[in-house]
Amino acid sequence: MIEIERKFLVTSKAFKDEAHKQIRIVQGFLNTDPERTVRVRLEGDKGILTVKGKSTNDGLSRFEWEKEISKTDAKALLELCEKDVIDKLRYEVDVGQHTYEIDEFYKDNEGLIIAEVELSHEDEAFEKPAWLGQEVTGDIRYYNSQLSKDPFKNWTL
Repeated sequence: MIEIERKFLVTSKAFKDEAHKQIRIVQGFLNTDPERTVRVRLEGDKGILTVKGKSTNDGLSRFEWEKEISKTDAKALLELCEKDVIDKLRYEVDVGQHTYEIDEFYKDNEGLIIAEVELSHEDEAFEKPAWLGQEVTGDIRYYNSQLSKDPFKNWTL
């Protein structure tokens, strides 16, 4: 139940030509405490409830528990969520032995595109496609829970 992932900014939309899957995701947070984040998500026609623990200091890994719930339950829980709900389109792209999940954000986070790759151990090697930019692993500004509280549109870069 430990999630190990690295996050990167995306420098172009070339990944869209390589994507084998895309799905709309709407998600909110019932709790955004850094010690334990509780997320509810509508992913297509299914609901998902996720609990994430505190990240390691480098941001590479943390506890993650997920359970599928009904679409009806997810919609009801989204009504209870803190502040703003995240709206994004997720693309999946296979690169070498790994699958990148690329999130193109909308609404208050419009213009932000983040790629994540899950690893089986922290020092696992992986291929980096040409559209992969700066690594932002461990930068809490790029956690979805933080983007719901301090959206990209409010940032000064």
